[in-house]
Amino acid sequence: MFKRNALDWLNEWKYKEGRKPLVIRGARQVGKTSLVKEFGKQFDAFVSFNLEVADDLALFQKEVPVIELYDAMLAVRRQVKSSGSTLLFIDEIQNSPVAIKMLRYFYEDMPEIHVIAAGSLLETMLNRQISFPVGRVEYMALRPCTFDEFLGALGEDTLLEMVREIAVPEILHSKILSLYNKYALVGGMPQAVADYVRDRDIVALDGIYQSLLAGYADDVEKYKSSESSRNVLRFLISHGWEFAAERITFERFGNSNYKSREVGDAFRTLQKAMLLELVYPTTETSLPIHSDLRKKPKLMWIDTGLVNYAAGIQSELFGKENINDAWRGRIAEHIVGQEILGQSNNFLDRRHFWVREARNAQAEVDFLYNSRRYGLLPIEVKSGTNAHLKSLQSFMRNSSCKRAVRFWSKPYSVDAVKLDTGASYELHNVPYYYAGFLEEILKKA
Repeated sequence: MFKRNALDWLNEWKYKEGRKPLVIRGARQVGKTSLVKEFGKQFDAFVSFNLEVADDLALFQKEVPVIELYDAMLAVRRQVKSSGSTLLFIDEIQNSPVAIKMLRYFYEDMPEIHVIAAGSLLETMLNRQISFPVGRVEYMALRPCTFDEFLGALGEDTLLEMVREIAVPEILHSKILSLYNKYALVGGMPQAVADYVRDRDIVALDGIYQSLLAGYADDVEKYKSSESSRNVLRFLISHGWEFAAERITFERFGNSNYKSREVGDAFRTLQKAMLLELVYPTTETSLPIHSDLRKKPKLMWIDTGLVNYAAGIQSELFGKENINDAWRGRIAEHIVGQEILGQSNNFLDRRHFWVREARNAQAEVDFLYNSRRYGLLPIEVKSGTNAHLKSLQSFMRNSSCKRAVRFWSKPYSVDAVKLDTGASYELHNVPYYYAGFLEEILKKA
């Protein structure tokens, strides 16, 4: 199982003028190694090292000229220097400060070699005062599979083309929505998707989810040196999934006795490891968006399939025609948020939501989206009539936006909504399965 969208991005990088060594960042088991191996098939030569393997790591124990290092790499792999295109892949690079430093010299002295590095715990190196050479590397975030990749894995190429072209006929709406509901249940972790495609059995995926969660728990030892910090991390990895898509407080999180500082530090560590995002609100209705770090964040985990399993809510999703009916709408919100972020390979991208917390005037809009075409757009994830979108109406009264988006289970439509102020706006009612194609939807509107 590999990510089509990421392969497209890698192809752009391959032919980019002034290309730099690429560092792929992502959580464990999100498919970094498989992706690069698949990409490596496009090259005349593929040279690969895993620095969790002692013999591979031994090459990077001391600094030598980069040309000498590369010759040693080829000798170890019993490969000859290729006159064609070459991809060098250094996996788990966080295990060697020397390897990280050598990326600069590959860029400066051997630009003809395509170099990709990857690691699951790169951010933990900050505690060891290790950093990547500034201006000599570029970055790519790898996240779980998106719905269009899920369709591709299922072999639904005709439906995939319809979704990508924003051309799903109403007669096929229910069929694609049903597949999206399965995607919301399975999630986007590559091994879970691959196993589901092979067996079409949700229950059989339990072992995959258990393995992923156990692996994240094992990584705790690498995140923190003190036992007390590790205990907080273990607690969050064990119990934090139950609070997905909820606004949280750090103090005594999950009915624990942990203090705000301990919990906040642990959450930020897991965020650096790309296992979750603390999505902070803004009170602004125009660009630029400034997150208010004093307010309660919303907890969004790496993958909705893992949330379903770890929080024990898979049964709530079975047979649901509308995923917004499950778990008080939190799964619908979580998977839409996952899709919005999943279309970006920029690891700096963050999600936002809007709040108004005046006395007797509480309001909250699920997400804000910075559209290249239309600027800042509010997004709600819910069904129901327009009259029930009170928070959205509150946002629009205070905004110059002329468009808003509502994700729901029905076919695509556009409503002209008039506010009590006399102003009006377009409400784009978008099926869940288009969540990863907001720009394309707006362009066609």
